[in-house]
Amino acid sequence: MLRSILLALSVVAAPALADTVTVDTFDGPVEVETNPDTIAVFDIAALDTLGALGITADGAVAPLYLPYVEETAGDATVVGSLFEPDMEAVAALGPDLIIAGGRSQKAVPQLARMAPTLDMTIWDDAVGEGLARLDAYGKIFGKEAEATALRADFETKLEAAKAAVAGKGKALIVMTNGPKVSAYGAGGRFGWLHTALDLPEVIDGVEQTTHGEAISFEFIKEADPDILIVIDRLVAIGREGESARTTLDNALVRDTTAWKTGNVVYVDSGALYIAGGGIQSMNRILDQFIDTFGDG
Repeated sequence: MLRSILLALSVVAAPALADTVTVDTFDGPVEVETNPDTIAVFDIAALDTLGALGITADGAVAPLYLPYVEETAGDATVVGSLFEPDMEAVAALGPDLIIAGGRSQKAVPQLARMAPTLDMTIWDDAVGEGLARLDAYGKIFGKEAEATALRADFETKLEAAKAAVAGKGKALIVMTNGPKVSAYGAGGRFGWLHTALDLPEVIDGVEQTTHGEAISFEFIKEADPDILIVIDRLVAIGREGESARTTLDNALVRDTTAWKTGNVVYVDSGALYIAGGGIQSMNRILDQFIDTFGDG
């Protein structure tokens, strides 16, 4: 009798084994426990997608730059910045899971000593990797149905955006940083705007660097794009300075086909530059192309 009682008590006292799932990360497939109680997030693209799934963070970086992402963070404890974690704040929070990546990628080894840490960097393929992250968060947080619905909505919107730009000509992606201008090609960090939309490049072989290829206004005029896609870095990071509209409003750029036809798209720079690959970020950009080039 006593042995039976002791056996029963030992079963009650034994910790329940947590369920795990295998998800895709920057480092490849990783096994992670599901439904963590407390999470700290060091990646704004992750906060973007988590917010779309209805998941709030317990700890998050600051500043977040994007109002819609701030809603996901809510009253989250500030655990540092994108580039420098506050390890004391992380320790005090005691997260069960840390999600990092992108601008916080260098801190992943340090964070991994505090709690299980996923490197969810999105870099080579914004759409493919962004959707993989969506699927991963759905599995981890028991939101697979929601993730599936978000993926389906995105894919429908992507097809609508592709149809909207079809036959509209060739495009050039530029980013302004005050008076400075750089160009990005299909192989660069914003290249999904070419590849996912089947939008041809007006210039092949644009230098593929993190900050783009420095160009002149003469370069833009000679390229003569049918569509000019503009990212304003100062707007994206909330700094004052010469806006993209001011920088590009000159005789050389005004002489391009894109300018003359009104096909200059000033994209949601914060969403694209800060939260690239987040599901809400990508949807916002697609909406702009549909609104600009669609028939409705």
